[in-house]
Amino acid sequence: MHTPSSPARMLARRSFFRVAGAGAAVSALVLAGCGKDDPEPPVPGTPTLSLGNFVATATSDPNITVLNYAYLLEQIEAAFYDKVVTTPPADLLPGELAYLTDMRDHELIHREYLKYALGTSAYDNTLATPLVFDFSTFTLTTRTGVWTAARQLEEIGVAAYNGAAKYLTSADHLNALGKIVSVEARHAALAREVLQPGSFADNVGTTGLDDAKTPAQVVALIQPFVPIAISTANLPTT
Repeated sequence: MHTPSSPARMLARRSFFRVAGAGAAVSALVLAGCGKDDPEPPVPGTPTLSLGNFVATATSDPNITVLNYAYLLEQIEAAFYDKVVTTPPADLLPGELAYLTDMRDHELIHREYLKYALGTSAYDNTLATPLVFDFSTFTLTTRTGVWTAARQLEEIGVAAYNGAAKYLTSADHLNALGKIVSVEARHAALAREVLQPGSFADNVGTTGLDDAKTPAQVVALIQPFVPIAISTANLPTT
């Protein structure tokens, strides 16, 4: 049975996460100078979401594609935590709603500075209406369901950033997204610890590194949450 953290430990954790999230927000100044390549216009017919090309071409900038990829991930996470904080399960332990609120605030920071950084290049500028993400595959009426979902989303995010970093050609963007993924990894570790005390780093393999997934793998994992099809064209599989 899980024993709730002491007030001092709880405060220390919350303060740590606030600082980590705020540090990422400052990096918006670095990202503000990124290019303004507009995403491809939508094709008439069935709506699809195109992230762009992860490899540089005469008409595309992979930095914009990676930032849009990260932006979509942060939108999903922010929407998830906002839903949980708005209607939390009744069996949350003392202090857990505060953790989840801090995590939501971090994801909102990440989402908003990526949106600002992308400017007119943000993929959702081409959508007629904002996306409403679907979390019906999760059980959000229990604390175990919420923390299990949080762990899944955060681990997908960490693996996505780790797998996409190699496509960046801007050192500034790599540095900024590195700050985000470090916060995501802390979120994932907290979710694991809440679910199973003592499992803080159980996602680290024999290499000593967190998982990395290709954009194609990540899109397959997040598609159930996105109400329109994400185009698989130009998605790297290695």
